[in-house]
Amino acid sequence: MQMKGPLPEDVLHRWFGYRTYRPGQKEIITHVLEGRDVLAVIATGGGKSLCYQIPALIRDGVGIVISPLIALMKDQVDCLAESGIPAAFLNSTQDVKDKRSIEGSILDGSLKLLYISPERLVQPSFIEFLKSTRISLFAIDEAHCISQWGHEFRPEYRKLSIIRRTFADVPIIALTATATPSVRSDIISELSLHNPAVFVGSFNRENLIYRIVKKEDGEQQLVQFLKSHQNESGIVYCFSKRQVTDLARVLQKNGFSALPYHADLPKSVRHETQDRFLRDEVRIIVATVAFGMGINKPDVRFVVHFDLPKNLEHYYQETGRAGRDGDPAECLLLYSRGDFRKIEYLIEQMAEGTERQVSLRKLHEMVGYCESRACRRAVLLTYFGESWDKPSCGNCDSCHSGRKTMDGRDTLAVIAACIDELKDDYGVSYLADIISGTADEKVIARGHDTLACFGSGHPHRRGVWVYWIRELIACGYLSRYGSRYPVVRKNPRTKDALAGKIPVRIGEPEFQSALPGEPYDGQRSPAENNLYEILRDVRKTIADELDMPPFRIFPNRTLREMAKARPRCPEDLRTIYGVGERRLMQYGQLFLEAINAYAEYEGVNG
Repeated sequence: MQMKGPLPEDVLHRWFGYRTYRPGQKEIITHVLEGRDVLAVIATGGGKSLCYQIPALIRDGVGIVISPLIALMKDQVDCLAESGIPAAFLNSTQDVKDKRSIEGSILDGSLKLLYISPERLVQPSFIEFLKSTRISLFAIDEAHCISQWGHEFRPEYRKLSIIRRTFADVPIIALTATATPSVRSDIISELSLHNPAVFVGSFNRENLIYRIVKKEDGEQQLVQFLKSHQNESGIVYCFSKRQVTDLARVLQKNGFSALPYHADLPKSVRHETQDRFLRDEVRIIVATVAFGMGINKPDVRFVVHFDLPKNLEHYYQETGRAGRDGDPAECLLLYSRGDFRKIEYLIEQMAEGTERQVSLRKLHEMVGYCESRACRRAVLLTYFGESWDKPSCGNCDSCHSGRKTMDGRDTLAVIAACIDELKDDYGVSYLADIISGTADEKVIARGHDTLACFGSGHPHRRGVWVYWIRELIACGYLSRYGSRYPVVRKNPRTKDALAGKIPVRIGEPEFQSALPGEPYDGQRSPAENNLYEILRDVRKTIADELDMPPFRIFPNRTLREMAKARPRCPEDLRTIYGVGERRLMQYGQLFLEAINAYAEYEGVNG
């Protein structure tokens, strides 16, 4: 199908009111107009929609847009209607009369864009209907949903392969804001794209400030943060619907203009809340991840994650709703290991399979991002396959804190040599054992204490090597594979780094244990610090259930001794400071279970 009609620049100006393209838009539009398949990965707010809307207005026929959310379809169609563009959607909310009217507009050629769900597209009757009309293009929004390696895999998206089988000559444009290199490959394969033009825009949002703070008194921390953003618009994301409701009340009591938003609220209430936010009648939305898709409010000045996101894709997508006008905006994440374990538990309840494995791996990558002392921007961009080798971005908490960095090339060389000599795959902890010369039972049983790499990291202690390996993974110089028991492997950047083609800058290990605001305890290993935080969360859970202060369960000193001594049975626990018979009987088993579970996890998972 040849390019016809007005020039795309004329459409851009006449129908959408823009004078110039955003980066990448012109190239993508040109490829689609020429009838070529395209995969476009463009950051949130980068103008993905125009990449298929303009070609659909120029090419003969109707453009079919596959979208996963009914609300998103409606928002898109409403915006197009305001511009005088003939567009419609078909979904389950419409009656038969409306559907027939829309189908008539498609057949008579008066409709230029039709938004549908993937479930409707693959219905045999609808496929037959589409065969009877002229189609200008297929646009698949949120295309990452087709990949089982992505963060939002939807089985119904896999069925979209029927498009290429049925409409061989119609161009397909697949669009997403978040896709790692493996997800991009999966999209191309599953959709059977013909020699696609692949455009991957920059994931770097220079105006966003990334900051992570250890969550201690989350509500008070949030209130103090919001006081520095008085009369500004922002979004606060929470893990659960109940927490959304409770936190919105807390903010209201503290004088903030805030409303809750989650899937269990009536549809009319959700729409009203969203409209009030867009009209600046309410400043803050406290929400689950149900809020945000299709929200084009440009002046969101902050996004707060009150709880840990499930993966870096969600985090990047949600923080991307801030600062779409290009002005500075702040992205705050309140981090707690307790949030990690809560999400991990829920994932563990999923059936065994790829989705569970991918979810666990992505959760660990999210934790790695939070606990890394590297530049936040460097870790994010590296995760999405974009090179970032600057020593500092100047716009995240790690770079603002004056953290000390080091040249990690020699450190990487020691780790790479160990990986090569071991031949088989092992996790972070085991590699640290070998390099530091820690001869535990597993090392001796496998004969690895006789390898040349055993003790090659002397005189640095094991905990430092654990930190360095994790830091190099977070910065993309090494990769972690697997889910429940991930292993460490080299990747293409390893070779480039060792060859001196790219710099290797990582944070010095004195920063390893703490997030900003938490002093580093040089007397405790990273493992002790992690276990101590786990035990604090166990104590907090018990205290909340009994409605009492945490220190009445056990004082901090008791938890520190538990984390260091790691008692494995009630007799061992009796030797710990502050553990009397009554507390042992009431609470002992819960703490022992947490200690034993962490020991098992650490042994294989690093």
